[in-house]
Amino acid sequence: MAKKPDLVVFDEDTQQYNAAVIPYATSVSSPVIKPLNTATWRNDGVDRVNKQFKSKFDELRKEYEEMMEQFTYNDLVYNAKFNFEPIIGETYHLYNNKSQESFLSIISPDQCNFSHLGSFRLNSQKMWEKL
Repeated sequence: MAKKPDLVVFDEDTQQYNAAVIPYATSVSSPVIKPLNTATWRNDGVDRVNKQFKSKFDELRKEYEEMMEQFTYNDLVYNAKFNFEPIIGETYHLYNNKSQESFLSIISPDQCNFSHLGSFRLNSQKMWEKL
């Protein structure tokens, strides 16, 4: 078979002219194909994703800080001295005595002259919640 000129778009495998189905220009008189500027779209996408990640990170950091605060309170109360078994749902008060040892008491701060560290309630998971 004779070679077709470069101007003619002919597919040798299918033996057909296929200029109409090719997704790119095939002649000099065809319209110019300009690549799309995707930088704006990409930058917008990157900004949105970064905001979403930052939002999630801030949420996780806040949750972590709350958990660490709760851990600190629980550590403080569980390491305090007390001679009774705390009841779930009841309020207790944490104090420092004169020798700076912490102890847990049912006596409220207005009835006691020790250094009051905080009031706590024992929840059903045996975790102390600061009031």
